[in-house]
Amino acid sequence: MMISKMLLGAASVAMVAGLAQAESHMADTSGKRIALSNNYAGNSWRQAMLQTWEEVGGQAVADGVLAAADAYTTSENQATEQAAQIQNMILQGYDAIVMNAASPTALNGAVKEACDAGVTVVSFDGIVTEPCAWRIAVDFAAMGREEVDYLATRLPDGGNLLEIRGLAGVFVDDEISKGIHEGVAEHDQFEIVGSVHGDWAQDVAQKAVAGVLPSLPEIVGVVTQGGDGYGAAQAFKAAGRPTPLIVLGNRQDELQWWAEQRAANNYETLSLSIAPGVASLALWVAQQVLAGNEVPKDLTVPFLKITQDTLDESLASTPEGSVANVTYTLGDAKQVIADAQ
Repeated sequence: MMISKMLLGAASVAMVAGLAQAESHMADTSGKRIALSNNYAGNSWRQAMLQTWEEVGGQAVADGVLAAADAYTTSENQATEQAAQIQNMILQGYDAIVMNAASPTALNGAVKEACDAGVTVVSFDGIVTEPCAWRIAVDFAAMGREEVDYLATRLPDGGNLLEIRGLAGVFVDDEISKGIHEGVAEHDQFEIVGSVHGDWAQDVAQKAVAGVLPSLPEIVGVVTQGGDGYGAAQAFKAAGRPTPLIVLGNRQDELQWWAEQRAANNYETLSLSIAPGVASLALWVAQQVLAGNEVPKDLTVPFLKITQDTLDESLASTPEGSVANVTYTLGDAKQVIADAQ
């Protein structure tokens, strides 16, 4: 009996050791190369996203976890150009492509080509619908609805709203706008009396709002998508009109303006957006797929919300000209994956 127990114990140790070796072998991605395909870099959110990718990807390469984590951005926000970029990445022999897509559907052909060539494709923020790809998304429609829910708590009598949208034709823009309109349908004391595209950039938003303001009645609130709140505030100021309740999008200049308005006249609002650090999560998800681990095709992350109570802390940790951010570690990615299984 003692011999049997000893043999069983030895067998158990051997099995555990074998599993550990298999897991170690499975996790070895030191020779793998990942590329980031980005369709647009014309605002502070995208710049912060690219910086996060560079920092996390660079460290992963330095640590020997990956062989490369290169980033590429198209010169125009065009699906045709990004499709050509992806095809070039296939030819360059990348093992995985992480992408922020110009369109949820127009890139499906190029994505399918990548999958057929054995390349792992992970889309985030601007996701794709091709079934072979992985998707990491925020519930952008819920974000839009939350903006209107918040306005309803602050402005129970309702009134006229101005909507500032993002880049036309992009999945994120469509989803946030859909959520905003759903929120207005639920809180029918509000009416959207104007809508402009701000391209998620303060200067574009300021010009667009300035152009439409003369034709608009009194505005009590502005619903936004991020990168546009400060520009909207400047446009209202230049027009000599009262500052409405503007929902912000976590950019540093917006947060600084909010803090200044709070100090001057107790201005209160809400700020929310997807963290640009989601790019780091996408990197680690691609690494986990390359490592042979089972990863669900669809993953979700919460949007980053800043309130009156957390404004000072968020502003202090956000570099000038950047965006409030969260960087994801490999451990965070494993937890997001586990939560989705």
